[in-house]
Amino acid sequence: MSNLLVTFFVSVSLLSQAQTAKEIMKKMDDKMQGNSNRSVMKMTIERPDWKREVTMQAWALGRSYSMILITAPARDKGQAFLKRTNEMWNWQPSIDRVVKLPPSMMLQSWMGSDFTNDDLVKESSVVEDYSHTLKNDTLIDGRMAYQIELIPKPDAPVVWGKVLSFIDKKEFNQLLVRYYDEEGELVNTMVLSDIKSIGGRILPCRLEMIPAENAKQKTIIEYLELEFELNLKEDFFSMQNMKRVR
Repeated sequence: MSNLLVTFFVSVSLLSQAQTAKEIMKKMDDKMQGNSNRSVMKMTIERPDWKREVTMQAWALGRSYSMILITAPARDKGQAFLKRTNEMWNWQPSIDRVVKLPPSMMLQSWMGSDFTNDDLVKESSVVEDYSHTLKNDTLIDGRMAYQIELIPKPDAPVVWGKVLSFIDKKEFNQLLVRYYDEEGELVNTMVLSDIKSIGGRILPCRLEMIPAENAKQKTIIEYLELEFELNLKEDFFSMQNMKRVR
C-alpha cells in the first residue's frame, strides 16, 4: 500500500474517531440538560474544620440561558445569577446591586465552593468548544466507560487546558471528570454517583468536586428535584425576573 493511501486511511480513521467521541459527548450532554430544565439542588461545602450548606433553584434553556436562585441560608437567600448568551450577572439584594461578571471570572470559585462560575452557568459547551478524542475504555465503579479527551478549540470561551471525561457506555452518564490547566497539571476531579431515576431519566444525582491541591476538602452538589422540557421562554431569563423570581 502506498504512503498516500496509508495517510488517507489514517486520516479517515482519526476523523471517524473524533466524530464518534463528539457524538458520545453530545448524547451525555443532551441527556443531562434537555432542551430546558428546572432543578432544586443542595450544595455542601466541606472543609477540615467547617461545613456549609446552600440550597438553590435553577432554570436553563439550552446552553444560552440559565438562572440560579439561592434559597438558603438566610444571609444569601434571594441572591441570583443570570446568564444570557455570553454575559453573566449576579443580583445581590442585600446591597440592591447587580454585578456583571466578566469572562475572566469564569474560573473563580462559585459561592466559595470548589465549583467554578463556569461549572454552574456553563459558559462553555463540552460539545462545541472542544475537540474530542477517544482514549482507552476503562472501568469506573463496575461500569465500562468511554474515556474522552477534550482539548479546547482556539478562541473558545474555555477555562481549562484539557479535560478527561469518563462516560458510561450503557447509559451515557458522565461518571468521572478530570480538569487540567494549560500546563497540564490536574486542578479538579469531579466524581458523579447516586445514579437513579429523576425527571423521567436515569442520571447521577450527586456531584463531588475535589481540588487536586487539597484532597481534604470538597464540594458536593445533590439534585433533589429535576424536570425537563418545560415551557420556558427567553424572556424568563431577564434582569427584571432575576430580581423577583422565587
